[in-house]
Amino acid sequence: MGRLEYTDHGLFAPSKIAAEFRTTSGEVARSAGLGRDAVQRKERLRSDKTQRRLREMIEVINKATPRFGSNLIAYAWYRSEPLPGFSGQTSMQLVQAGRVNEVLEYIDAVDTGVYA
Repeated sequence: MGRLEYTDHGLFAPSKIAAEFRTTSGEVARSAGLGRDAVQRKERLRSDKTQRRLREMIEVINKATPRFGSNLIAYAWYRSEPLPGFSGQTSMQLVQAGRVNEVLEYIDAVDTGVYA
């Protein structure tokens, strides 16, 4: 799915993301490195930080989806698979630490065969 399918009135909608990944809005918040309040309170949901974190998570998952063939499998990979060269951290942990560009570059490198 593209980024627009995860939005509602121009904002990333945790409920739509949760439905796609068959999880809860609370788990979506945790996966993006946010507290549950960030996706439950309207003013927090609209904040730049919340929207940025949700966008970053979706960008990584969307970039990985073609390799895995499914959004669900890409989401599971994002949350649980340690990346080589990143001290055993997962994509989720790296995104939570503000290192989304490194994850996106890693995916590009793997897709071009650098780490194959």
